[in-house]
Amino acid sequence: MQTEQYKTNKTPYQKNSNEPPELLKAPRMDDVEAMAARSLPNAIGPEKSLLSSMLQDPAEYVMKAEEMGLTPEHLYHPSHQTLYRVIKEISDGSGAIELVSLTQKLMDQGVLENIGGAAALTEIYTYAPTAAHFEHHLGIVKDKYILRNVISSCTEAITRSFEDQEEVASLLDEVEQKIFAIREGADIEQAPTVKEDIKKVLDNFEQFLADGGAPMGIKSGYNQLDTMCNGLKSGEMFVIAARPSMGKTSFVMNIIEHICLDAKMPSMFFSCEMTSEQIVQRLLFARARYAITNLRNGFKPTKSDLLRIKNAAEEIATSKLFIDDTAGISISELRAKARRKKKEEDIQVIAIDYLQLMKSTSKQAQNSREREIAEISAGLKALAKELGIPIIVLAQLNRGPENRGGTPKMSDLRESGSIEQDADMIGLLYRTAYYAEDQEQRDADDGIAELNLAKNRNGPTGSIPLTFIKELMRFETRSFESEPE
Repeated sequence: MQTEQYKTNKTPYQKNSNEPPELLKAPRMDDVEAMAARSLPNAIGPEKSLLSSMLQDPAEYVMKAEEMGLTPEHLYHPSHQTLYRVIKEISDGSGAIELVSLTQKLMDQGVLENIGGAAALTEIYTYAPTAAHFEHHLGIVKDKYILRNVISSCTEAITRSFEDQEEVASLLDEVEQKIFAIREGADIEQAPTVKEDIKKVLDNFEQFLADGGAPMGIKSGYNQLDTMCNGLKSGEMFVIAARPSMGKTSFVMNIIEHICLDAKMPSMFFSCEMTSEQIVQRLLFARARYAITNLRNGFKPTKSDLLRIKNAAEEIATSKLFIDDTAGISISELRAKARRKKKEEDIQVIAIDYLQLMKSTSKQAQNSREREIAEISAGLKALAKELGIPIIVLAQLNRGPENRGGTPKMSDLRESGSIEQDADMIGLLYRTAYYAEDQEQRDADDGIAELNLAKNRNGPTGSIPLTFIKELMRFETRSFESEPE
């Protein structure tokens, strides 16, 4: 007598199963096709209500829609997109928005029939008896738009996950970028209009005049540098390059110290070479102006020294300085961490020490160091534009300066082609004593330093005189005539 097999809801991990375990089931293609066949999320009624309110009281609700960020792309139905686009054109041209002239405008553009003719326009005009729920309906329309973007991004991600199985890191980076853009309520495909750009330019110009000609960007703490570059501006990449042991890390930490501790702006520092503890130690003693060499020579700090160290420690501990010391961080990982920190803490500047210690995980970069550096450089520039903040990148120079008595050039940048192209500014840091031929000359030149601003996309180039105080790991402004401290 055969017994009926006992049926149960066994998981793949349960014993005595007659079938091989399945740890993860892939989505069936017919399920994907079924989802694609469904209508995308939309809210036709609220869309018509918004347009109706705009037609009945354009002075109030067309402006309100624009202030709340409504664009034609937020509307699902093509006819509604067309109608709203024409309404905006009339509004931007300071024309009167009423049914007769609007009908004529649609006829002149040959799109009246696209929205269903004059009868459909009249129906939309009378659709909403009151505009009391305008903001509520606008919120519904935006929510549906976000859902459509999520579906679009996820569908593209699913498709590419099947097709591009060798470019996992870059795919993950792009998917995360799009999801973050949706979360911010922004369409990453949409470019700002000239009208929006000119408003920003004029606003910046008015602020420049109101501040008496002060730099429009973030101040670095070095007046001559700020004057030449007009401050560190959003979307720009500033490359500071030098030979090893020239003081690149000290210089960028001096800038971060000013931005984060003096200007109180959240900042992020990626250190591929030093640990976070070493970075904080440098920052602490430089801030307290206490010679770090004293730690190795057994000197006992005075009460004044201890007070300065205590005050500096409190400043740093309460600041919004975020340090990531992941060694050999990839451009994809760095971008992901920067996006999260921008979202969570609204960081205003990023510094990276240094570019050649980063890596790219794309397949094309595996066999070409030049291609890898190009991808990293382009990725950092794109990140600056995406987050709307300046990014300071340290870079290593090759041995070219040694052949010319120490004077660096942009062409000395390792794998320099892409870096020179992507950077908005390139500063070449140089200390005279580093290349002195004898001790006497080294002592005479001790402390003399320069930052040669070799590239400045939006301003003049030239040398910025500095003084390097080695014991304090600090660069300070120096006039050409003055002697080093």
